[in-house]
Amino acid sequence: MYVAYVDESGDDGVKRGSSLTYALGCVVIESPDWASVFDSFIAFRRYVAATFGVPVRAELKANYLLRNGGPLRTRPLSERARFKLYRAHMRIQDKLEMKSFAVVIDKGEAANRVGGRRAASDIAWEFLLQRLERSFRRSEVLIIHDEGDPITIRKRARKARRAGMAGSAFGTGILNVPFRNLLDDPVPRDSRQSYFLQLADLNAYAAFRRLHPPPPERGKVVPAHMWDYLEGAHMTAVRNTDKYPGPRAIVPWP
Repeated sequence: MYVAYVDESGDDGVKRGSSLTYALGCVVIESPDWASVFDSFIAFRRYVAATFGVPVRAELKANYLLRNGGPLRTRPLSERARFKLYRAHMRIQDKLEMKSFAVVIDKGEAANRVGGRRAASDIAWEFLLQRLERSFRRSEVLIIHDEGDPITIRKRARKARRAGMAGSAFGTGILNVPFRNLLDDPVPRDSRQSYFLQLADLNAYAAFRRLHPPPPERGKVVPAHMWDYLEGAHMTAVRNTDKYPGPRAIVPWP
């Protein structure tokens, strides 16, 4: 069995001032390894506390590292230190044998194609559930997601379990592939209480910046290549880069 942690970056809005994209980051851990991975991650956070002065239990998300917010507000770090801290969270995922991928929806293009009939979050969750179904057809999957809109996410998951729609890998149309191995309903959790949801948040923002590089003056903490520090943690099966060139383990739409 696998446990998939999912968090978002961005919002559904397309108004002036809203984010360019809506992204979902997903961190996958094999259930028999969960306890050892968790213990190792606590050891990593103790290293973070000793090196950067960030408390072990403090919530670390992309927005906090970008702006010295949250737990960093009273203990601000330099841009260079925040870059190193972000990078360390990328690199630890491969070392602990986690697998990660992201879905990034271009909200402007999505609005043009679907005429505003579907929220960007709905499209992103559909793609994420498709990729999990394809990747783990021989294993059960439990999804844990950040609190926000648990009712809508539950409805999406139940629809995927009952009659999930997945595009054919051979470009021949649409296949009806129910997500039979999805265990129960997705479980909402407060990201402040989950290190792995915090990783999913960091991954989602890094994936967004991989596709939409920041201007030089704003990219010192999270440059475009931050996503590449995941290295061996990339879950490359979610995107055929031979057929569809692009960054590894990022599913873009359109």
